[in-house]
Amino acid sequence: MNTVKRAVILAAGEGKRMRPVTLGTPKPLVRVNGVRMIDTAIRGLKANGIQEIYVVVGYLKEQFQALEREYNGTVALIENPWYDSCNNISSLYAAREHLEDAIILDGDQIIRDPRALSPQFERSGYNAVWTDAPTDEWLLTVEDGVVVSCSRTGGRHGWQLYSVSRWSAQDGRRLRRHLELEFEQKRNRELYWDDVALFCYPEEYQLGVFPMKPGDITEVDSLEELAALDSSYRRYLPEED
Repeated sequence: MNTVKRAVILAAGEGKRMRPVTLGTPKPLVRVNGVRMIDTAIRGLKANGIQEIYVVVGYLKEQFQALEREYNGTVALIENPWYDSCNNISSLYAAREHLEDAIILDGDQIIRDPRALSPQFERSGYNAVWTDAPTDEWLLTVEDGVVVSCSRTGGRHGWQLYSVSRWSAQDGRRLRRHLELEFEQKRNRELYWDDVALFCYPEEYQLGVFPMKPGDITEVDSLEELAALDSSYRRYLPEED
């Protein structure tokens, strides 16, 4: 059994699909019913005894500085200088020194149940929810507890991937090496970081899934989804004819 010792929260993006709300506020700092999305992640991590938390920042980075004060040194910021020219592989590359025994998650989702961030795990892999219904989200196929394929275009009867993953010390070192290879040497700057283990080097990992229930985590991908969760944002939606 492995135990998470540290967390990396990716929070550098511009949140373009949530404009105009994100024109002046980074997406992870947007409040949903009064609570910043990133606070649900940090509080969930702390509730699970994870006290070493790194937040990767870029867009409007200065607005995150208050987190270091508010969380009494539990949170440290890492700057991603490539956030506006590269995909999110650049954010994890910026935090590559902290990937052993780590949980990696996006800062722009709402953690509803802290148990979704439990520190105990058997093998590296992603939080996932089983779905029989069609989905256009990334869908994992698992055999004997090991991920054997991932569909970027979704499907049905599989494990829908969420943006929370855990990495053992060994896999964290492996992931760092692969990030450096792709970002530094191959200069593949347009990759999602998840592509590294799932598509670039799948034979070098034996990933599993961390099962959770629908609703344990809410992903907020667009202005429409934000307004559906918090009616105060409806004023930003285009008027219907």
